[in-house]
Amino acid sequence: MGTLEGRILVTGGAGFIGSALVWALNGRGCDDVVIADFRGAGEKDRNLRPLRFSEFVEADAFRAKIAANPGAFGRFSTVFHLGACSSTTETNAAYLRDNNFEYTREIAAWSLAAGSRFIYASSAATYGDGIAGMDDRDGNLARLRPLNLYGGSKQDFDLHAQGAGWLDRIVGLKYFNVFGPNEDHKGEMRSLVNKAYDQILRTGKVRLFRSARADYRDGEQKRDFLYVKDAVEMTLHFAGAGSAAAGLYNIGTGRARTWLDLVGAIFASLGRAPEIEFIDMPASIRDQYQYFTQADIGKLRASGYSKTVTPLEDAVRDYVANYLVPGRRLGE
Repeated sequence: MGTLEGRILVTGGAGFIGSALVWALNGRGCDDVVIADFRGAGEKDRNLRPLRFSEFVEADAFRAKIAANPGAFGRFSTVFHLGACSSTTETNAAYLRDNNFEYTREIAAWSLAAGSRFIYASSAATYGDGIAGMDDRDGNLARLRPLNLYGGSKQDFDLHAQGAGWLDRIVGLKYFNVFGPNEDHKGEMRSLVNKAYDQILRTGKVRLFRSARADYRDGEQKRDFLYVKDAVEMTLHFAGAGSAAAGLYNIGTGRARTWLDLVGAIFASLGRAPEIEFIDMPASIRDQYQYFTQADIGKLRASGYSKTVTPLEDAVRDYVANYLVPGRRLGE
């Protein structure tokens, strides 16, 4: 990957992938970073403490200022737009429309007008149940049917960007199931690794949803689980000097693993034998549940990304041993 140069903006920079991205930028010697986010005084604030950045701006103030004066914050070489509502159970359609679609549309247009490299977070949730495939090389985006409002809000912007002719100038990243340090603030949207660690400490066992489909046994539903350290490496790949990639890209490992695989790795990292209790899936999510996700990362590889993806067991071990057990954040 080439060297990153110039001022960098990271929206959502106090959040999960955003703060991990700033940590990775710092590791490359990039400190001239402006973060736009809702900071608060809890876990998100703790994500920021070890990081080096030049300015923090509340997200709503940032949005208002660039609307009133596009040059209010000067010029950025690269804009990473990771700020969004990431809750797959959010039911406020108007909120998602404004936060995930309108804000993204505004900041994309602003970045393009300023000549900044624009890289934004789409989502694997746009693929829905996967029946239409999970191929980022298929330009027929209208074929996709997200299962929830969150996925729909991400799909809406992907479609807008395509219709506006932006996808030949910007990069949209379809993140699959990302887990790792700095996700504590996400509540129920935390990864199973994070939640299972807490469950094991409290009860000695992990709860998993029973399958509601005959073609999947309990615990054998599959997801493409990606370590956040790999996710940010893939993200930064598209901002490297000389990168001309544009369009939508899957960000995952390329391999689906079962929930049983994941839970087994967590118990192994703690030196314990697996103890699993299966519970019924809540009716509220049963019709929106993804039973299989697997990123085809051929397009990512073709763009020049050649790094080895961290195997699931190694990623879980690093997360558990170096962050969850000692209670650390990235950079601490």
